[in-house]
Amino acid sequence: MKSLLRSLPLAFILCSAVACFSSLAQTPAVAFAELGSTVFDWDKLTVKKSPKGEGRFVADTRTPTFEKFEMHVTTLNPGMESHPPHHHPQEEIILIKEGTVESSINGHTERVGPGSLFFFASHDVHNAKNVGDTPSTYYVINFYTAATATVKDQPAAEWAAADKLKSSVIHWDKLVPKATANDSRRYLLDSPTLTFSKLEIHATTVNPGAPASKAHRHPWVQLVIMKEGTMEVTIDGTPHRAGPGSIVYLASNAFQTMKNPGDVPATYYVISVTSAATPKPTE
Repeated sequence: MKSLLRSLPLAFILCSAVACFSSLAQTPAVAFAELGSTVFDWDKLTVKKSPKGEGRFVADTRTPTFEKFEMHVTTLNPGMESHPPHHHPQEEIILIKEGTVESSINGHTERVGPGSLFFFASHDVHNAKNVGDTPSTYYVINFYTAATATVKDQPAAEWAAADKLKSSVIHWDKLVPKATANDSRRYLLDSPTLTFSKLEIHATTVNPGAPASKAHRHPWVQLVIMKEGTMEVTIDGTPHRAGPGSIVYLASNAFQTMKNPGDVPATYYVISVTSAATPKPTE
């Protein structure tokens, strides 16, 4: 099954965010043989238009610790839906950048606004629809692990163990920030899932001029997605700027530090994913 997944094209194995965006998302902004730490500048992502809205390709590649990492950004025009309700083995994360989106998960619908998040567990039937009067834009994130190819072809809600993360809807406006000296944090998720050893997601708001953390490294992969403001991210000694909408992929054991170089607060999401292939901590 694993070799089959690698050989099939993305549009076939992924019932991804918008059916007509499957082909749009095949032209990469950056091409990688195997993805290392990278900053994807929002302003440099290629925009592909369709009758439903727009698509932006981010990545579709192997990584040292994942069978595949696939990410794109979908914009739906008012009244448009991503696709009819469908399901797939990979667990999917949807992060709302702007607009109002209604999700359907196993027949249950729920509306969220900017900053909110959907987690779709394996084979739970889902889709998304723009129920606002302006375009809605959201990030679609898929990590494939060795476990992805072995999950039961049945909605996770019907059989997954109680300790595994269920399909979830996280409303930004219901999150309570917890303040520290330099920043505040909102905690979204922290749990093992059917295909991840651990999925942890939080949002950090860093005060102007303040550091986000001391220089450090860790074995799990992280995605940093900028909500607002600008952060300076130094990866293995090389500094980068990440502005609103931009995405930072931090590979396993990348040496990193972040600070807010601006004069306004900067807010970003941190998505940390640990799989069975993640190395053991060395420090």
